[in-house]
Amino acid sequence: TICFIGIPFITAYNIISSIFRGLGDSKSPMYFIAIACVCNIGLDYLFIGALGLGPAGAALGTTLSQTISVIISLIVIRKTNTGIKLTKEDFKLKKDTIGNVLKIGIPVSLQDGFIQISFIIITIIANRRGLNDAAAVGIVEKIISFLFLIPSSMLSSISALGAQNIGAGKPHRAKLTLRYAIILILCSGVVVIGIVQLIAPQLVAMFDDSPEVVRLGTQYLRSYVVDYLFAGIHFCMSGYFCAIERSGISFLHNSISIVCARVPISYIASIKFPTTLFPMGCAAPCGSLLSIIICVIAYIVINKKEKTEAIQNG
Repeated sequence: TICFIGIPFITAYNIISSIFRGLGDSKSPMYFIAIACVCNIGLDYLFIGALGLGPAGAALGTTLSQTISVIISLIVIRKTNTGIKLTKEDFKLKKDTIGNVLKIGIPVSLQDGFIQISFIIITIIANRRGLNDAAAVGIVEKIISFLFLIPSSMLSSISALGAQNIGAGKPHRAKLTLRYAIILILCSGVVVIGIVQLIAPQLVAMFDDSPEVVRLGTQYLRSYVVDYLFAGIHFCMSGYFCAIERSGISFLHNSISIVCARVPISYIASIKFPTTLFPMGCAAPCGSLLSIIICVIAYIVINKKEKTEAIQNG
């Protein structure tokens, strides 16, 4: 209940952070979240340690730290020369503004929801294979979530930088941003995948050193980590589509990849290959590869449409 109360503050933080990123300032959101983390640690010591509030104290500390972060970010907006001045009028609902936000936001939220549902389904599939398989899949998901911080950050970066350039009337620079981001993903991906292939057993063993879990986790991780490249590319393209107000494409390709590749391949692999998780780990790269194909087609179609409109407009 206490954590639920903190949802508005999480939402407010994300909105304010997006504003700063839109202004080309990605450092301030990092500082805000760092302050929240420090406050959270201190409040946890106070509420859990000194006051003995237990889980409720942990939840209260998290909620209050989020509140502090939002308050500080609002103060920064008002005090710094951002060109943004908050007044009472700004908090009144405006139909056009809400419509624009929902136009981009709803597809993105549905996309994230579908992705989480796919994770749940894959977890269920793994759980039915047995305890060791479930443990291995759970461990690898944690490792992957850490490794994917770079591809995920590319999505946010391209979305912000691309929107900036398009707003400035320089769409070609938005495309250059996409191109360079994909190059960065390819370069970093080769390094990350290579390292993980070498140290996969050690990574899994950090969480569970039982031989069977390490064996299964290593198999799953070595095939799954290839998705760093493929997912990174379609993350970049999704960021670009959001920048040009075509977030529906991101929702479309993710939904198709989940329904047509990720989940069915995971299910089939779990049945056909009961002694190994390597084929099941291939489901994620296959799904991302399908997403890339859809993204490339959409990108080509949009470019052709833009060129046609440019010719017609003289």
